[in-house]
Amino acid sequence: MVIDSVFISLKITSMAVIISFFIGIGLARIFTKYEIRGSRILEAFIILPLFLPPSVVGYMLLIFIGKKGILGSILYKYFNISLIFSWKAAVLAAFVVSIPIMYQSAKGAFLNVNPIYLEAARVMGANEWQIFWKITVPLSIKGILSGLILSFGRAFGEFGATLMVAGNIPGKTQTIPMAIYYAVENGDKFTANTLMFIVISISFTIIFILNYVLKSKNTY
Repeated sequence: MVIDSVFISLKITSMAVIISFFIGIGLARIFTKYEIRGSRILEAFIILPLFLPPSVVGYMLLIFIGKKGILGSILYKYFNISLIFSWKAAVLAAFVVSIPIMYQSAKGAFLNVNPIYLEAARVMGANEWQIFWKITVPLSIKGILSGLILSFGRAFGEFGATLMVAGNIPGKTQTIPMAIYYAVENGDKFTANTLMFIVISISFTIIFILNYVLKSKNTY
């Protein structure tokens, strides 16, 4: 159970963070670059999961991807696809709770880039795509990496929303937090202690990496 839950946690967390990374950077780029009507409302929806209890996030996902949900009913009726109680649902839950952190970190980093550098690049003939990837991103790398690491930590520790949409299925959706809960509930202190040590070790490593990134003098 220990090995399985560790592998499942790392797989689900990695996939969710990769998705959060690209979508978070993309959304941050759009909202800092363009004036979009209703952008503040859209941003509120992106950040909302950060303020909601995990059980509420899980319930909202159930309404959306459940077999009778808004999207889930369509997928199940026409494609015979059920997202609920699968590792895909766990990835979705981890993504939803981690995307606000990635988005806010990337957005803050982009806004802190001195516009003088961007304007100088335009004067020298660089297009907007080149400016973004060769100037904005390198100058924002600390904020982006911080968002990536913090998103990983948030997704790695996700419990409530994942339990509601993915369940606690050993070898399939049972992540480390759920495995610890199950072990404690059944009086299996050895498994609980082993998983606790693993979680603390991974979390400490993440914190160490984050502090190293933030204290690094080089931006790229």
